[in-house]
Amino acid sequence: MYRSIEDFIKDWTVEAEETAKIFSSITDNTRKEKVHPDVRSLERLAWHLTQTITEMGHRAGLFTLDELEHVQAPAEVLALTDTYTQYANLLIKAIRSKYTDSALSDQVEMYGEQWEKGKILRVLIVHQTHHRGQMTVIMRILGLPVPGIYGPSREEWSEFGMVAPD
Repeated sequence: MYRSIEDFIKDWTVEAEETAKIFSSITDNTRKEKVHPDVRSLERLAWHLTQTITEMGHRAGLFTLDELEHVQAPAEVLALTDTYTQYANLLIKAIRSKYTDSALSDQVEMYGEQWEKGKILRVLIVHQTHHRGQMTVIMRILGLPVPGIYGPSREEWSEFGMVAPD
């Protein structure tokens, strides 16, 4: 749980940049491919992460409306990435204007439960991380390069003059 708005914003800024990096690695040819009937496409996962910003933000009192609730994913990956980045930045502005450090322990109704505002901020981060992990596995299966997030990806080890570990 976050107890400081600025701590969240520092984390969110980095995580949003990494998410946009993942989105940018998706191609228009692979965005809708499904690797299994029970696995979402890269486009669906990327759009889900984008829509979650406004959906959770609305439930948490940060946005007046859930602007993306009934909106389809943009037709091109670049537009999807731009939309994600736009709303990730709007989230920061909304948090700065509507939340305070002292109110992060206040309760908000979320999905039939009471969550502290600081927990909502944590869930925004971990939810995104969870789905990014799914996306990188799908990217591997589709033969796309995977950008390193918390360390170098297999493709990036050579940039350090090293062989990728098994």
